[in-house]
Amino acid sequence: MSRPSDTQSPSSAPGRSDAKRAFSLPPQWLHMYDEFITKNAHQVSQIESTLRSLTYIIPGRFRDAEIASESIHSGVQLLSLYHDTLLSRASTLSKLPLSSLPRAPSPQSRYTKFWTLKSAFYRRVAYVLQIVNYVELLCEMSAKRRGERVRWNVVVLLEAIKAFCKLLLLRITKSRPLVTPVLPEREPIPDEAPEDPEEAELRALGEDDEDRKGFGNGSVGAPRRKGVGPNGEWTMPRTGMSLPTLPAPGDTSGYLLSRVLTADDIKPASNLLNRLQGRAQLAEVLHILAPLVFAIALARSKDKRRSWTPWLLGVGTELAARQLRDRGLRTTPLEREEWNRRGWAMGWWAMRGAFYENVTKGLVGGVRSRMPGLLAGIIEDYEYLWENYYFSTSA
Repeated sequence: MSRPSDTQSPSSAPGRSDAKRAFSLPPQWLHMYDEFITKNAHQVSQIESTLRSLTYIIPGRFRDAEIASESIHSGVQLLSLYHDTLLSRASTLSKLPLSSLPRAPSPQSRYTKFWTLKSAFYRRVAYVLQIVNYVELLCEMSAKRRGERVRWNVVVLLEAIKAFCKLLLLRITKSRPLVTPVLPEREPIPDEAPEDPEEAELRALGEDDEDRKGFGNGSVGAPRRKGVGPNGEWTMPRTGMSLPTLPAPGDTSGYLLSRVLTADDIKPASNLLNRLQGRAQLAEVLHILAPLVFAIALARSKDKRRSWTPWLLGVGTELAARQLRDRGLRTTPLEREEWNRRGWAMGWWAMRGAFYENVTKGLVGGVRSRMPGLLAGIIEDYEYLWENYYFSTSA
C-alpha cells in the first residue's frame, strides 16, 4: 500500500515553487526601491518637492477635487516620511556617500535623533503623531461628506490623539519641551554625487601625466576644476576626504568664526533641552492642550462661525502657556527657538473661528479685490479652504 506522499502529482512541486517565487518578489522590489532611494537621495528630494508643489496648482483644487488633491498631498508627505526613515538609517550605517552626509546637524536633528535611537517607544509615538499631522485634513474632508456631526467628532478625536501623543512624548523625555517636528529633519544634500573611487583614481593619474607633459614643455596648464565640490572644497580621489577652501583675504574673521564650536556643539544631545519643573511644566501642558480645548468648544458651539467663546478659550490657553514658560538664564537656545516658532505659529489664530469670520475675512476680501485675476483666483480657492475646514489652519 503506497503512502499518500507517493501518490501526489509531480506538477504540485513546480506549483509550490512558482508560488514561493511570486511571494518573494515584493520584498525584492522593496529592497531595490530602498537601494534606489539611498543612492539617489538628492534627486528624490527634488521629485518630492515638485509633487508637493503640484498639489497647490491643480485646477479646482479646493472645490470639486479637494479630496483627490489632498490625497496626493498626504501620500507625498507619507512617502517623504518613509524616505526620511531610509536615509536616516543609511546615514547611521554609513551607507550614504561621503559628500551626502550632513556636515553639522542642527540642534533639533541631534536632539530628536538621540531620542529616536534611545527609545523605541518615543520613535513609535513620534511616527503616529507625524502621520496624524499628515492625514488630518484628508480625514476631515472625508468625514464632512457624512455630515457635520461626524466631521466634528473626527476633528475632536484627531486633536485628542495628537494631545495624547504629545503628553506621552513629554513623559518619555522626562518633562523636556517638545520640538517641532518631533522626528529628525532631513539634512540638505549636495547637488553633485561623488565619483566612483576607481574612476576618480584613473582620472587623477591621467591628469597627473598631462601635467607632467605640460611642465616638460615649459607650459603651465589651466587650473583644474574636476574634483571640486559644490562649495569649492577639493575631494581627494584615493580617500574620498575633502579639503576645505581657503577664505577670502577680507573674510578671515568670518571664516574662523564659522568653525568655532559653540556650547551646544559639544553638549550631549539630551542636554540641548532642560527638564521642566513647576510653572514651566504647566506651560508645556497648556500649550499641548490648547488645540484640543478649542476643538471641543467649537464642536459644542451652536454658531461655529461667529461665536467668540471657542476662539477666546483657545487663544487664552495659548497665552497662559506663554506667560508661564521659563524665561530664566537656564533656558537653552533650542528651547528659545522652539518658543519663537510657537509665537509665529500663533498668527494662525487670526485665520480661525470668530476672528476670521468677523475680522480677517473682510481684510482678505479687500486684498483679493485689488489683485490680478490669477492671484485673486488662488486666494479665493484658499478662502474656501479656510472657511470650510478646521485643519486647514491648524498650526
